[in-house]
Amino acid sequence: MALHRLQSLTVGVPDVAATAGYYADFGLRQVAPGRFATVHGGEQFFLAHSPVRRLLAMSVAADDPDDLARIAARLKRLGLPSQLAGTTLRTREPVADILVEVVVAERLVIEPHPPTPYNGPGRIERPGTRAPVLSRTGPVRPLALGHVVIGSVEQESTQRFFTEGIGFRVSDVVPGMAAFLRCSTDHHNVLVQQAPLNFLHHTSWQVADVDEVGRGATGMLAEHPERHVWGLGRHHIGSNFFWYLKDPAGNFSEYYADMDCIVDDQLWTPRSFEGVDSLYSWGPPPPPSFIHPEDLASLMTGAHTEEG
Repeated sequence: MALHRLQSLTVGVPDVAATAGYYADFGLRQVAPGRFATVHGGEQFFLAHSPVRRLLAMSVAADDPDDLARIAARLKRLGLPSQLAGTTLRTREPVADILVEVVVAERLVIEPHPPTPYNGPGRIERPGTRAPVLSRTGPVRPLALGHVVIGSVEQESTQRFFTEGIGFRVSDVVPGMAAFLRCSTDHHNVLVQQAPLNFLHHTSWQVADVDEVGRGATGMLAEHPERHVWGLGRHHIGSNFFWYLKDPAGNFSEYYADMDCIVDDQLWTPRSFEGVDSLYSWGPPPPPSFIHPEDLASLMTGAHTEEG
């Protein structure tokens, strides 16, 4: 695959300062006002002012300029304009009006983290010692940006933009509802779901293991229980552990660990999922506000106001 990672996101929010404080608590490192970095991925998250919360832009990394030329040709066949300048191609997802940049960048090489030792039946990985998580006292720091989930009023059109235009691959689908798309070896980097309006559902951030998912979420909730949305659980699609929280603007953010990885396209067969399996394998049931965020009505009003 010429594409190799979701490089960054730019999110618009009404109150940048309040939202920035949330993501600093979440564990992203603020390198400048509204600019955040992960441990391995560098600067991957940017906040900008917007009357309503929304995804403004995303950046995807590719291997070389020839990849950009091929993407420009595919977009042209779809009737979509693009601008190619040097090592950057710019275009817009036409349904939700998201700026998408494809940039030539080196592949991210991450040194393997030592596996967390877990004892199991007939398998003693930490003899004579307590679980190492009990001695972790520092804040949880997301290692890298994993994926973004967007609602689209024309799910199939948005999916076609990312697959036939940009070059994402389909990992799994929920028929008529959602598609899990990848531009890296991660199971998904963009999830497009059918929605009554175009909106940002959540961003997702990788941490080392399930203990970091739990530590990160409980730390966020210690003084702000209102941030809780859904977790702890494990998804069926993608297999990852999850815990979702809510920022002051209403966007969800997810700590995740143990995502499926697709290193050989020939060895992966996309599947269709429906019902409970499309949401989770185990954990508390998702609250209604996860499926239909409580501010959708106000977002629809705000969208009509902007259009007017």
